[in-house]
Amino acid sequence: MFGIRYRYLFILFLTVYSYINLQLTVGESLLTKQFSGIYLFLALGIVVFFLWELNRITESLLSKIQSSISFVKKAHPLIILFLLSFLNVFIASSVSLVALDILLHVPVIVDYNNTKLLLAFGFRVNLFLHCVNAIVFFMNKLKKAQLETEQLKKITMEAQFEALRNQINPHFMFNCFNVLSTLVYKDPDASAKFITQISNVYRYLLNSQERKVVSLQDELSFMESYLYLLQIRYGENLIVQKEINTNPTDHYIAPAALQMLIENAIKHNVVSKTNPLTIKIFSTPNAIVVTNNLQEKQVKEESTNRGLQNIQSRYQLLSDDPVIVDKTETEFRVQIPLLQLAEI
Repeated sequence: MFGIRYRYLFILFLTVYSYINLQLTVGESLLTKQFSGIYLFLALGIVVFFLWELNRITESLLSKIQSSISFVKKAHPLIILFLLSFLNVFIASSVSLVALDILLHVPVIVDYNNTKLLLAFGFRVNLFLHCVNAIVFFMNKLKKAQLETEQLKKITMEAQFEALRNQINPHFMFNCFNVLSTLVYKDPDASAKFITQISNVYRYLLNSQERKVVSLQDELSFMESYLYLLQIRYGENLIVQKEINTNPTDHYIAPAALQMLIENAIKHNVVSKTNPLTIKIFSTPNAIVVTNNLQEKQVKEESTNRGLQNIQSRYQLLSDDPVIVDKTETEFRVQIPLLQLAEI
């Protein structure tokens, strides 16, 4: 708040308001020397000006102060700024008295009564400024949170649309129906299960459209249905290895994130009997990792190239921990942070 563009105009308004307020309440008796008119206005103006500017400088240096002093790192910045402003009150009041003595050609002396009255005025103005600063701080924080929520909602909707679009594209639908038509004649029970898994996949994608996160347990249940469809389609050409040691009920994840990574691996790599694609899904204490052996297709499928970017964009708004992407000559690896309920 202290670094706003039109701060000098606000300083003038606050000085005028303080002067008028004093005139209507105690007259010109703020100072025992009975400074009148322009001198009283000048005294108030100097206090307000220096308080504002010293607080502005303190605010700009606050991050450096907190980083250099270990015991104040965890304290709220508004509290630290307010405590440091006490020194600014003494400085502003002292400068005001010295300036008045110089202008009136009075020897500079320490006057207890004048100093006490100016300090009292300074502390009142300082408290007012920091109350306004706190309001501005939390209003800006609220606006930022609302903006991030809207951004996250938009990105999540785009992710869900992308995931759903991948599942209803003609190739996927054709393959599902082709597999289903084969199963109907060979194994009616397997075809019934196949239909159930398809419905589970679409139900999850549709139900999670409005949610920014889902429990890891829900995501893994969805993955069971999705992987079942893939295993029926690709058979031994696709190898999926899972090792989840994290409690799935205690952690959360962006919806359809794992599905998009698996879809991405299949889309860009050869999946064949001679070159089976191996996808590994495993957990670390704070993340889920998806890897696949790298055997990129010579002829690339048509792709929007937004899946991985969308996951990274969502996690920029969900967590301080980034999505880590690592590509070597033999492996493609993506690490997604696991979220705690308190972080969401």
